[in-house]
Amino acid sequence: MKLEGKVAYITGGTKGIGYGIAESLLEQGMKVAISGRSQESADEAVKRLNKSDRVLGLVSDVSKLGDEKKAVAAVLDTWGQLDVVMANAGVGHFAPIDELEDDKWHQMINTNLNGVYHTLKASVEALKTSEGYYMTLASLAGTNFFATAAGYNATKFGVVGFTQAAMLDLRQYNIKVTTIMPGSVSSNFNNNDPSDKDAWKIQPEDIGKLVVDLLTMHPRTLPSKIEVRPTRPDLK
Repeated sequence: MKLEGKVAYITGGTKGIGYGIAESLLEQGMKVAISGRSQESADEAVKRLNKSDRVLGLVSDVSKLGDEKKAVAAVLDTWGQLDVVMANAGVGHFAPIDELEDDKWHQMINTNLNGVYHTLKASVEALKTSEGYYMTLASLAGTNFFATAAGYNATKFGVVGFTQAAMLDLRQYNIKVTTIMPGSVSSNFNNNDPSDKDAWKIQPEDIGKLVVDLLTMHPRTLPSKIEVRPTRPDLK
């Protein structure tokens, strides 16, 4: 894919991994729409990206299909095309299953799992037109289960399975589909405040570079499921 002038939509793109991906795509000359839960957070992210002519800040709750349809419509109204979609928005709550609160279980299901479906459902026709690329941001928790993560594991195992099945459905339209499964990332996830203590972790710009590499790979080749982890977790 020649990236200059292409259009991307990133859910949860106002901070963390989504923001790092947006920075990397903008550096390639792309136009990027990012969504957040409030217009204030979206506007602030657009300001920080400092590419106002090529960035669109949107409000969308990915747990609501209607919100995602409106977001995709705004992208198409603004730029007339949609080439890359990154379903990145996610939340995590961690507790033993007998202590996990019902509302937190449902928030993870609705955001992490229903959200990737809503994002694809809203964008798939545009991606058919552009023969574009759909990506999901899963986690190593989508293949490795651990205590206190029953709810989070359930959603991320689901995201991996959903994305791989969608890949088989959509490749007949020349749509490429990939899920990225990071380990520890220096981001705002789970109320983390990134600092020097996170230097050993994957950085958001590292995931951004990975996304660029995927987009520029020869179209005959599809890395459909990618695990990525810190090189030296012993340094934490």
